[in-house]
Amino acid sequence: MLTARDVMTRDVETVAPDDDVGDVLSKLAKAEFNGFPVLDGDELVGIVTQGDLVRLFQTDEHVLWIPIGLPPFTETVTYAVDVSWEDLDLGVDFARNVDKPIREVMTTDVVTVVPEDDVDRLLDLLSGTINRLPVLDEGTLVGIVTREDVIGALRDERRGV
Repeated sequence: MLTARDVMTRDVETVAPDDDVGDVLSKLAKAEFNGFPVLDGDELVGIVTQGDLVRLFQTDEHVLWIPIGLPPFTETVTYAVDVSWEDLDLGVDFARNVDKPIREVMTTDVVTVVPEDDVDRLLDLLSGTINRLPVLDEGTLVGIVTREDVIGALRDERRGV
């Protein structure tokens, strides 16, 4: 039976908890995947995905905060304006968050597997909202398994490749 060791990607790109959001966004733009394990030295401390970063630039409501008076704008007035997302300029949110460290946006409750975990366990974990599973061998990151890795391996196994 296939195991995590058989299907994992061994050359894992990672980021550090102090890396800036802007740097990680740039790295993601060049990558063929959409998330990074976050390592503090050799210790896995989180995972950051496109979803984590996109949430920085979305609000739950269409409310604009407009400062009034003279700087330092100690008062604000809330104007509830229904503006479509296509019309919003996300540059302000980007500027506000670009220097934020990844540790502030990463997911810290990371689901991991070990190299010996079988494909059934991988399928169980990847069948929900999880898209990638860091593979730890005695606490050290040795690979990552994605849905694509498992599907490709199952396809190859069925074809006898």
